[in-house]
Amino acid sequence: MSLALTLRINGQARVVELDDLRTTLLDLLREGLGLTGAKKGCDRGQCGACTVLVDGRRINACLALAASLDGAEITTIEGLAHGERLHPVQAAFLAHDGLQCGFCTPGQIMSAVGLIAEGHGGDDPERIR
Repeated sequence: MSLALTLRINGQARVVELDDLRTTLLDLLREGLGLTGAKKGCDRGQCGACTVLVDGRRINACLALAASLDGAEITTIEGLAHGERLHPVQAAFLAHDGLQCGFCTPGQIMSAVGLIAEGHGGDDPERIR
C-alpha cells in the first residue's frame, strides 16, 4: 500500500509517494529527496543530528513518521539560507567557530533556530547564547 503526501519542504510544495508507511521523515528527506543535511546519528532521538523544523517547531526527524505529516511545512538546514545570504544563526556558527567535525552542526543550527523561533530564549541574548 502506498500513500501520497503533500508537504511544503523549504518553501517548495512537494507531493511524495510513500511505499512504506513506516518511513521516517529523516529517511524520506535523505533517501527520497536527497536532502542530506539532517544526519542519522543515533536513530533514537537522543543526539539531535536529525533536527528539522516542522510547522516551525523542532523535531527529531528520525522519530517522526512521514505519513503523519501530510500538509506540514518542513524546514531543513538546506532551506535556511536565502540564496548566498546565510541565516543569522548559520552566520554566527561560522563567525564564532561553532563547529567541530561538522556532522552534528546542521542539527545544532536547526535546534538553535527552533529555540529562538519558539520563544524559549526570550529576548535575553545571554540566554540565547
